[in-house]
Amino acid sequence: MTHLTLALDTMGGDNGPHVTVPASLQALSIYADLNIILVGDRPTILAILAKHQVSESPRLQILHAEQVVQMDDKPIHALRRLKQSSMRLALDLVANGQADACVSAGNTGALMAMAKVVLKTLSGIDRPALVRALPSISGQPVYLLDLGANTSCDSQTLFQFAVMGSVLAEQVTGKTAPKVALLNIGSEEIKGNDQVQQAARLLQTTHDVNYMGYVEGDQIFSGQADVIVCDGFVGNTTLKASEGIARLLFHQISEAVQRNLIARLLAWLLKKRLKKLFLQMNPDHYNGASLLGLRHIVVKSHGNADAAAFLRAIEEAITEVHRRVPSKIEARLESVLLEKSC
Repeated sequence: MTHLTLALDTMGGDNGPHVTVPASLQALSIYADLNIILVGDRPTILAILAKHQVSESPRLQILHAEQVVQMDDKPIHALRRLKQSSMRLALDLVANGQADACVSAGNTGALMAMAKVVLKTLSGIDRPALVRALPSISGQPVYLLDLGANTSCDSQTLFQFAVMGSVLAEQVTGKTAPKVALLNIGSEEIKGNDQVQQAARLLQTTHDVNYMGYVEGDQIFSGQADVIVCDGFVGNTTLKASEGIARLLFHQISEAVQRNLIARLLAWLLKKRLKKLFLQMNPDHYNGASLLGLRHIVVKSHGNADAAAFLRAIEEAITEVHRRVPSKIEARLESVLLEKSC
């Protein structure tokens, strides 16, 4: 059996090792081919492991880190001053070949800055992008990128995002030629800013991306597209708004059920269906944003994720390792560049 190893930034996120350590134990119980290196404060990690009656083993190792990247640390400070942090040491393990991927719930800006320096970007990629799966009416995930790593993007960067997102969707979902769209304020060709219109022209002339045109904001969850591309400002705003709407719906349904006896009866009768619906809408179900465009795999978890949500991020990393996503992106980029040069 071929084993894979994940380096976990155990101290990252709002709850740190109290979430990341239990999630890692769950992952080890599910995936027999998985090894994990917990990077963080060794005494703290050992104390939590002891509560779970678990100790170090060949499959579960601890790498002590003296520093922690705080959620409000500026990326440049983290990059220059926190080289012994759990985040940096986890990335170093990947760079040195001791781990196949890194998972962190820590400071997004710091993670992006460190990952670019430590792991480098793929040839042909100017900027890595944050991408995450979202639910859709079709039942299939839709991948949205960028989610905030790059607040402004030129047309070439948007084009690169489209190529990377297409490869990710293809490898994770198994779809051949996933449909790629640009997020815009209208479906007509004349709509949108210069960057979006120029990106559209680039995508229309390549055979390596199944470009379908523009989609508007109300079509994101329709299932019409498998991958939707936008700059990080728009993507992050869209993601946060969708999570807020999901929580609003949870609240409204809960209020309605509690106030009305008939509604409670209907909820009981439809319990299985409602549970499935809530699971599909829950942002934690899709936790785990990938930093695409790096030479190695890095997955960013929600900072406030619980153990179940952090496990989702671990599972995303496992899938990408098995599918060899970075090498597949690099191969596709080579094909695109060759096509453009002909």
